[in-house]
Amino acid sequence: MAKLKPGDTAPDFELSDQNGKTRKLADYRGRKLLIYFYPQADTPGCTTQACGIRSSMNELLDVDILPIGISPDTPEVQKLFDDKYCLGFPLLSDADHRVADAYGVWGEKTTYGNRMEGIIRSAFIVDEDGRILDAFYRITPEETVPFALEVVEGAKKK
Repeated sequence: MAKLKPGDTAPDFELSDQNGKTRKLADYRGRKLLIYFYPQADTPGCTTQACGIRSSMNELLDVDILPIGISPDTPEVQKLFDDKYCLGFPLLSDADHRVADAYGVWGEKTTYGNRMEGIIRSAFIVDEDGRILDAFYRITPEETVPFALEVVEGAKKK
């Protein structure tokens, strides 16, 4: 599993969101993104992570970060997750995990003592030109927003 690092070009994607709309990385040129990968919608950790992002939306938007969640769930499952928790940001379906592979977040992991292949919860800050500002593999749900804010605030100081 190759890991992305600051300065790398963010792998392109073209995925359906929870409303069936096709979203491409190129559509977001000129915006900073928090792209985060999560294993499964409406599970405890993924709900904590998504609701933390939703609750911090004003802080993220204040520093011009748009969040995008990606998981192997279908658009229909993503829609139920969005509606249940009023998330209000794009949740993309990567059912064949091509995008997860490209970002280096699909691999072997241990969940509740069981080894399996799947999404390794991770987050990436992508700059306005489509380059990785920073990457955090094996991030916890609670670390996602602070990571994003810290990266962008640090980039502003440079």
